[in-house]
Amino acid sequence: MLTLILRHVQSTYPGVRVFHEDRPDIPHGAEVWSPGAHAEKIDLVVTLGGDGTILHASSLFSTGAVPPVLSFSMGTLGFLLPFHMDDFAKALESVFRGKATILNRMRLACTFYNTDLKKIGNDGDDWQVMNEIALHRGASPHLNTIDIFVDGQHLTEAVSDGLIVSTPTGSTAYSLSAGGPIVHPSLSALVLTPICPRSLSFRPLVFPSSSLITLRVGDRSRSPAGVSMDGRTSHILHPGESVNVQASPFPVPCINRSSIVESEAEQSNVEGAGPGKEDDWVRDINNLLQYNATFRSKALLRHSRT
Repeated sequence: MLTLILRHVQSTYPGVRVFHEDRPDIPHGAEVWSPGAHAEKIDLVVTLGGDGTILHASSLFSTGAVPPVLSFSMGTLGFLLPFHMDDFAKALESVFRGKATILNRMRLACTFYNTDLKKIGNDGDDWQVMNEIALHRGASPHLNTIDIFVDGQHLTEAVSDGLIVSTPTGSTAYSLSAGGPIVHPSLSALVLTPICPRSLSFRPLVFPSSSLITLRVGDRSRSPAGVSMDGRTSHILHPGESVNVQASPFPVPCINRSSIVESEAEQSNVEGAGPGKEDDWVRDINNLLQYNATFRSKALLRHSRT
């Protein structure tokens, strides 16, 4: 994974300073950058890699606002990778000239509490999550028993392999595999999805972003709940311990592929809406998920010939 962080982005390239995390593979000429309250202020984040690279970049800004993120695919497919490396020059030029458009992707703020309802950790230790927080039974042979509260009101006692609370961005990740709905990333919502629930009537729910969801491991739970956030294992919640999940005030502003506006002549050769007019998300659910594709769809027939 490679994350490039740029400072003083202007309309001319000589004004650019390049920062990189303090890692052995730091590129030549880049200045070392470390996250924290006293870190150098950043104007633009450039990521090269896959979706995980962007999740990692989001985690570097866990205590405040995230700079705009310009993401490039390095041969992988992902919902958070609107640009291919072939578009590198066009994308940077669009950003430097102030023509880029962004989509603010919602994040979750997660706070942990012990059995006495005292916060675990110090103030400012809230986790910022871009995709999802998942509570799961891990290697335990027993199901989790988790009480779910919404704005302080008890919703239900969930007996299952676990629970997922995701953002709209995360609705096409782990939550989707667990049977959750696909939610457009421009919406502000929290998606609650059970993982293999004991009750067949336990269906996924979508809440407004103003909701506060509390997940508390039940006193009668026969196993603790492992907690993973954006794929990173962070905590083990024992019976009586809980986590509060709510919308973060600091979304991730992702630069859209539609920021690259080409000439009408170039657009006329492109099937469908041209760059600058299309909805990146609509393109992605068709190209990446093969949404509602039939067995005889053009995409599948194309694969069968190769």
